[in-house]
Amino acid sequence: MARIVVAGAGAVGASIAYHLVRHRTDDQIVICDRGHVASRATGKAMGGVRQQFSTAPEVRLAQASARFFAELGRPLFEQVGYLFVATTEDGLAALSERRERQVALGVPVEPADASAVAGLRTDDVLGAFICREDGVADPAAVTRYLVAEAVAGGAKLMEETDARELDADVLVVACGAASPELIDVPIRPLVRQLVDTEPVPGLPEDLPMTIEEETSFHFRRVGDGVRLAMVEPSLRWGTDEVVDESLVADWLERIAHRYPPAEGVGVARAWAGLYDMTPDAHPIIGWVDEGVYAACGFSGHGFMQAPAVGAAVAEELLTGSSSFDLSPYRLERFAGGAVFPETLVL
Repeated sequence: MARIVVAGAGAVGASIAYHLVRHRTDDQIVICDRGHVASRATGKAMGGVRQQFSTAPEVRLAQASARFFAELGRPLFEQVGYLFVATTEDGLAALSERRERQVALGVPVEPADASAVAGLRTDDVLGAFICREDGVADPAAVTRYLVAEAVAGGAKLMEETDARELDADVLVVACGAASPELIDVPIRPLVRQLVDTEPVPGLPEDLPMTIEEETSFHFRRVGDGVRLAMVEPSLRWGTDEVVDESLVADWLERIAHRYPPAEGVGVARAWAGLYDMTPDAHPIIGWVDEGVYAACGFSGHGFMQAPAVGAAVAEELLTGSSSFDLSPYRLERFAGGAVFPETLVL
């Protein structure tokens, strides 16, 4: 009987523990966190769940995760769709090209009439695509659910505990941007922020996650308001989780343009968190040392990919291999050197 310690009680760590327990292993499973369940990046996440990625490995991870979220259903997951809108010919061409690759991989992306979304401004929209299987979720609530199920199945939760203080036969590092404190991996923290607005009159319950292709500005419904996000014009590498008020003002103008019913709406709260960026914006999954396994570097996509990652990692830890192809995510791919990206999709 081995003692498997999962360091990090965010979405990825919680999913790994959840799936380890589902294998009904005799191994002792411990999930620990220096803070609390979902107290760091997961609890600050946008909460989007999409399959519309640009590379085949990411699409496959997202597809497997989307099936899990669909089974969860309401209130943890709402299948309202992900709507991408283009306002230029170049943007429309990019969306169309991506859609061809996604459809070839089995993602049901289809042309959409953006004007069917109540309240959305579409007089400048040249085209739009939607995947109706995608949607939005509550990251903290989903993570608490996964941890509760893992504990009910025999796992032990240890909050306010540093994994380095525990004895482990296998240490699984799922600490996001803090992972380099435990293992030598090319992960760099990037500050990102989100804004929740005050209630917006007449906000439809089925409002899709809506993304402007050209600007990356995107928003979703949260309660009676909307949550705003966007790739920042100047990337903030580091750990200083501070809100840039100038961006907040800019995003309020953008939501007033794209969704006029939100014009003049106030801010309910704004906060910043960290992406755990790798050089190619893909995660690091696999053995990195004797008895040490990494599941980190998700570059802003950890929550939405957590279900598939948890299942694949648990299978590999317990059987020595995974039915899901994890080869694109091994640490060894960076052996020849790597350059950190200066742009992000979202």
